[in-house]
Amino acid sequence: MPILSSLRSGLSHTKIDFMRVHKLALFMSVFCIVASLILVFFKGLNFGIDFAGGILIEARIDKNLDVARVRELITAEVKDVQIQNVDQKDLLIRVAKTDEEQSVIVKKIQEILNKNFGNVEYRKVDYVGPQVGSELIWKGFMALLLSFVFLMIYIWIRFDWQFGLGGIFALIHDAVLTLGFYSLSGLEFNLTSIAAILTVIGYSINDSVVIYDRIRENLRRYKKMDLADLINSSTNSTLSRTVLTSGVTLFSILALMIFGGEVLKSFSVATFFGIVIGTYSSIYISAPILIYLDPRKEEK
Repeated sequence: MPILSSLRSGLSHTKIDFMRVHKLALFMSVFCIVASLILVFFKGLNFGIDFAGGILIEARIDKNLDVARVRELITAEVKDVQIQNVDQKDLLIRVAKTDEEQSVIVKKIQEILNKNFGNVEYRKVDYVGPQVGSELIWKGFMALLLSFVFLMIYIWIRFDWQFGLGGIFALIHDAVLTLGFYSLSGLEFNLTSIAAILTVIGYSINDSVVIYDRIRENLRRYKKMDLADLINSSTNSTLSRTVLTSGVTLFSILALMIFGGEVLKSFSVATFFGIVIGTYSSIYISAPILIYLDPRKEEK
C-alpha cells in the first residue's frame, strides 16, 4: 500500500535521540513498577470465578434474548451475579462464592429462566471451589515465572548475558505494569488475564530481539562508536518496523475491544495497554540498560 510504504520510508531515516532521556525513562519505569506493586498488594485484583471460586452457567435461550430482562429477574433473587451475552442466544452467568449452597443457587437460576423463557438449554454448569481457585493462581504464577526464565535463557544464548538481563527487566516491567493496570481499572482478573500477560511479554520480547539484533550487528561494524550513539542508530533503523507492527497489532486489538463483547473485555483492554507498554519498554528499557552493562567490556 502506498501510504504504508511512504510511512515506512519516512521512519527509516529518522534521527531521534532516544538516549537523551533514557535516565528519566528508567526512573519513571522504576516508579511505575513500585506503584503497580503497591496497588496490587494493597488494593488487590478483582479475581474472577476462575480464581475466587463460584458458579459458571452457560445457557442458550431460543426466544429473543433480552439481557436486561434476564439480569433484572436473576439479580432480584441472587446476589453477586454477573450476566453477559456471548451472542444473540447464549448467556454467561457468573455467581461469586457465597455462604449459600451452590446447588441451591443453580436450581434457583434454572427455575427463573425456565419459568420466564420456556425452553432453555444449559450447555455448561461449572462449580469452582476455593481450593481449585488457589491451585489455578499457583499454576498461573508458575506459567509466568517459567516464561520469564526460558525467555531470558533464549536471549542469553542468542546474544550475551547483558542482553538477557536487559530483556528480563523489560519483561518484568511489562508484566508488573499490566498487573497494576488490572488493579487500578478493576477489570476482572481470570485465566484469560494470564493469557493476556503472556501475550504481552511475548510481543515485547519479539520487539526487543529485533532491536538487539541490530545493536549486535552494529557492535561488530562500529567498534569505536559511542555506545549511546550506537543504540540510538540501531533503534532508529528499526523504528519503522516497530511503529508499523505495533500499529497493526493495536488496530486488531481495538477491533476485539469494540466487537468482542464482555467476555473478551478483560483480555482485549489489558492486551491493548500491554502492547503500548511493551513497545515503550523495547525502546526505553531493554536497549538503554546496555549502556550500564556495556557488552564491549569483555572484548576490552
